[in-house]
Amino acid sequence: MNGIIGKKIGMTQLFDDDGNVVPVTVIQAGPCPVTLVRTAEKDGYDAVQLAFEECKDKHVTKPELGHLKKAGLKHGMRHLVEFRGPSALKVGDTVTVEAFADGETVSVSGVSKGKGFQGTIKRHNFGRGPETHGSHNVRQAGSIGASAYPSRVFKGMRMSGHMGAHQVTQRGLRIVRRDPENNLLLVRGAVPGAKNSVVIVKGRGS
Repeated sequence: MNGIIGKKIGMTQLFDDDGNVVPVTVIQAGPCPVTLVRTAEKDGYDAVQLAFEECKDKHVTKPELGHLKKAGLKHGMRHLVEFRGPSALKVGDTVTVEAFADGETVSVSGVSKGKGFQGTIKRHNFGRGPETHGSHNVRQAGSIGASAYPSRVFKGMRMSGHMGAHQVTQRGLRIVRRDPENNLLLVRGAVPGAKNSVVIVKGRGS
C-alpha cells in the first residue's frame, strides 16, 4: 500500500535542469495517521485506513470520534479513507510525503468541478448544425432515434444534462518535487477538482 490523502492547493510552474517550464499541481498531502488496519484473516481483505485534516470534535459523529480516540487521536478528523492492499503499517503510525519518491508515477483521484446543466456540444463534444439559410438547429442535439422502430429513445443516449461533479482518477502523473517540511507534493500536470478539494494520491501498485 502506497497512498495518502491531501488537499489540492492550486497550480504553479517550475523549471527543470534543462530550463524547460514544467506545470505542476501543489497538493498538501498528510500527515495522515493510521486509524485502522484490516487483514485478510479477520476482515476478508487487506487494507489500511488513513485520516486527514484535523477538526473540532463537534464536527464528527460520536461513533467516529470514539473510533479515532481508540486509535490514539485526541481530536476529530474530517476524512477517513481506506487503501486496499497489504502493508507493514500499524495503528499509530503516520504517513507523510516521505512515503513517495521524486520521479515516482502516481494516480490522483478527486471530484471534478461541477458545471451544472450543459448542452451536448459542451458535455459530449457534439458538432454544431448549420448557421445559415434559415436554420434554427445551431446547437441542437439532432436526431435521438427513429419513429416507427423502436418508437422510443434507447437508454444511455448522449443528451443534455448535469456535467461534472464526478469522481475522476488521473493516472500516469509524475511527482516532480516533495517538500516534507511543509507536507507538499508537486505533481506534474493537472489533477481533478477545484482548489481546496480533497484528493487521494496512490502510488503504482496501490
